[in-house]
Amino acid sequence: MKAMLLTAPGQPFQLATVPDPVPGPGEAVAKVLACGSGLTIHHARAGRLKLNHYPRIIGHEITGEIVALGAGVTDLKVGAGVTAYFYFTCGHCHWCRINRETLCDNFGGYVGRESDGGYAEYIKLPARSFMTFPDGIDWRKNPAEAGVITDALATPLKVVRRARVTPNDTVAVFGAGGGLGVHMLKVARWARAKRVIAIDKSAAKFETAVKCGADITIDASAGRVAEQLLEATGGKGIDVAIDFVSNASTLEPALAALGKGGRLVTLGGHGQPASVNAATMLRNEIEFMGSRYATRQEVMDTLELVARGEFSALVTDKAPLEEAEALHQRLDKELIIGRAALVMA
Repeated sequence: MKAMLLTAPGQPFQLATVPDPVPGPGEAVAKVLACGSGLTIHHARAGRLKLNHYPRIIGHEITGEIVALGAGVTDLKVGAGVTAYFYFTCGHCHWCRINRETLCDNFGGYVGRESDGGYAEYIKLPARSFMTFPDGIDWRKNPAEAGVITDALATPLKVVRRARVTPNDTVAVFGAGGGLGVHMLKVARWARAKRVIAIDKSAAKFETAVKCGADITIDASAGRVAEQLLEATGGKGIDVAIDFVSNASTLEPALAALGKGGRLVTLGGHGQPASVNAATMLRNEIEFMGSRYATRQEVMDTLELVARGEFSALVTDKAPLEEAEALHQRLDKELIIGRAALVMA
């Protein structure tokens, strides 16, 4: 099969022909129709996220069709349309049993990092990693849009639940022009937030942000983000801040702009420190929380919501497998609004 290989951190993809995967016991193989190209895997390509093995085929936001089953697999059928759950979790520890799989005590890593992923014509995974599309999602006609649901929309769904977004809330999204950010705007609007504010340093992304649900846009390139948020809320402050950048330049103004009872959810960054005023947090009962990906149930809930037409994925840039490097060069320059994807069929 054809595959795009990463041979070392920060190196360009190499198109290669590698053996077709063969499923072992408890495994299945799917023909890949499309695979999303989000920032998570872009960081892996750039070497900012560690891979335990090279060469590696990355990619996890897949749309596929099951073509082969290993011994003992009974929950999948050849011909079924599937996507993948990004995390390898054990399913039996305390956190998995209480439906908080993202905290799994026996976490086994990620599709496309600890195993080969979807930047190829075929993908092999443990059968339990595949998730069948519900009726109502046309995965054959729209494979790119179907594949990115499992991350680009499931992650925001978890966030609105974790932050307890209500119709009384003003929600501000930092990094609103990125692949997760624009979908966060969509889901915040779906959650009936009173007002949704998009914050980004690229004003060129604001037209899309408004189409995805933003009532107000703030250009962060000029600074004064906290002041602008306070002005936009008449000094009351925002109720929920959702930060996909998560460094001092976004976390600190987000905290400064939170009103009483405000909630800040951080989902990005690479460990950069930020200052927190503990007295202000105590006085205003501010909540500062982390969130990572989504549980299996949250992914299934998101798939069902898309199937019912509650919201949809936005894929603005599509390319064939052979053009993966050019697509990631555009990602590196922050030229893509919404999600990008490789389409193999």
